[in-house]
Amino acid sequence: MNKTIRRAAVFTLLLVFALLVRATWVQFYDGRALADDKDNRRGAIATYAQPLGNIVVGGRAVTGSARTTSGDLAYRRTYEDGKLYAAITGYSSQVYGTTQLEGVYKDLLNGSDSRLRDPLDTLTGERAAPGDVVTTIDPEVQQAGYRALGGKKGAAVAIDPATGRILAVVSTPSYDPSVLSTGDSAAWKKLTEDPDKPMTNRALRQPLPPGSTFKLVVAAAALEDGRYASVDTPTDSPDPYRLPGTTRDLANENPSAPCENATLRTALRYSCNNVFAKLAVDLGQDKVRAMADRFGFDDSAQDVPVRAYPSVYPSGMDQAQTALSGIGQFDVTATPLQMAMVSAAIANGGTLVSPHMVSRTTDGNGNVVRDYDDHPDSKRIVSASTAAQLQSAMRTVVEQGTGTNARVDGVTVGGKTGTAQHGENNSQVPYAWFTSFGTSQRTGKQIAVAVLVEQSDAARSEVSGNGLAAPVARAMTEAALK
Repeated sequence: MNKTIRRAAVFTLLLVFALLVRATWVQFYDGRALADDKDNRRGAIATYAQPLGNIVVGGRAVTGSARTTSGDLAYRRTYEDGKLYAAITGYSSQVYGTTQLEGVYKDLLNGSDSRLRDPLDTLTGERAAPGDVVTTIDPEVQQAGYRALGGKKGAAVAIDPATGRILAVVSTPSYDPSVLSTGDSAAWKKLTEDPDKPMTNRALRQPLPPGSTFKLVVAAAALEDGRYASVDTPTDSPDPYRLPGTTRDLANENPSAPCENATLRTALRYSCNNVFAKLAVDLGQDKVRAMADRFGFDDSAQDVPVRAYPSVYPSGMDQAQTALSGIGQFDVTATPLQMAMVSAAIANGGTLVSPHMVSRTTDGNGNVVRDYDDHPDSKRIVSASTAAQLQSAMRTVVEQGTGTNARVDGVTVGGKTGTAQHGENNSQVPYAWFTSFGTSQRTGKQIAVAVLVEQSDAARSEVSGNGLAAPVARAMTEAALK
C-alpha cells in the first residue's frame, strides 16, 4: 500500500470515528437535554400516555387520571377534595409542571423511575407501570384543621411526636389543582394574581415572625445552660425592662401580670416579655441561636420530603435586637412546621424524630419501593429533664394561662400562645400563633400542633393566639386523639 492510500485510509477512519463520537454525544447528551427541554412536547405526551400513579391519604387515592377526548395527551390529572389536600399534593399540569408531592415523586408517578423497571423494561426502554405515594396524613386531622381555619388566611401542621409522621398540612385559602391540569391559562392567571396567594404553601414555605411561641426556645436554652434549676426558680427580670442601649421600655401585653422576677412557668403562663427579652440578652445570641438550630431553625435542607423554607434566627444583632429576638420579634421567622417541631420535641422527652409526610412509595404491583416510617432519623434536642420541665409549664399555660381555648376533655394539653407584630411599628394586624402538644389520658397517644392565623375578620383588639389559633389546634387535637 503506497503512502497516499495509507493516509486516505487513516483520514477516512478518523472521519468515521468522529461521526461515532458525535452520534454518541447526540444520543446520550444532547438527546437527554432535548428530552428534558420544557418546550419538548414529547415529554408531556409520554408522561400522560397512561394513567399516573396516585397519592394516597388514609388508604384512599386523592388523585386520579381521566381519559381526554381531544389533543395529543391521552390522560389528564384529576383530584378529589383538591382544595383540602392541595398543600400536600401540589399540582401536575401538562403546561405548568409539577409541585409538592407531585413534583418530588414525578418520576415514580409517571413510571420513569428506574427503581420501577424490571429486566424486560430495561431492555426495551419502555416505561414501567407507575407507582404510588402513600402519605402519613390523617384525613380527619386534615379536615378538622381546614374547617377550623375556615375563611381565615393561615396554616396549621400536626405531627406525631413519637414517629415524626406529619398528620396534617393545612394552608388557607387554598385552590383546586384540577383547574391547572389542562393548562387553563385563565385559571393560572387568576390564581397567580390573587392577592391572597392561594397557591402559597403557608404551612411549609412562608416563614413569619413567631412571636411569643419562640419563648419556648429561649426557655429551653436557659434550662439547658443551667441558668435556672427549674421552671419554678425566680428569674432576675425587672418590669419594665429597658432595651439595652435605648430609652425604650419593653411592655407586657397584660400590665397587671406578675412578671417582675417571674419564674419561667409564670413567664410562659402570662407571656412576660420582660423575662424572655432579658433572658436572651443574658444568654447571648450565640446560645439562643445554638438552641434554635437544634430545634431546626436555619436548616436550608429541611425536606419532608417537600423542601420547607428555612426558619431563621438572625445573627449580628446588638443587645436591643437580641432582646427582641427573645420574644420572637426583630428578624426571627418560623414556619408552622418549625413551631410544630418545637412542641413535638418537647412532648417526646426532648428527642425530635424527623418529620415526614410520606409513609412509603410502592411500585405498580404494590410492592414497597421505599419505607420512610422504618427507623426515621432522630436527634436529642434537650435533656429529658428539660423537656419534662417545659411540658409542665406548657400545661400551666393551657390550664391556667393564655391558652385555655386549647383544652380538650380527656387529653392533657400543653401549649404556648403568640401574637407577632406585623408591619412597621406594628401598623398592620398582628399574626396569631399557637403551638401545643396533646396526650390522650386513655391511650397515651400524642400529637403536636402549630397554627398560624395570618389574617382574619377579627378586630385588631381581638387578635390573639388564644382567640384565633388555639381553637384550630383544639379541633385537630380532638380529631387525632378522640
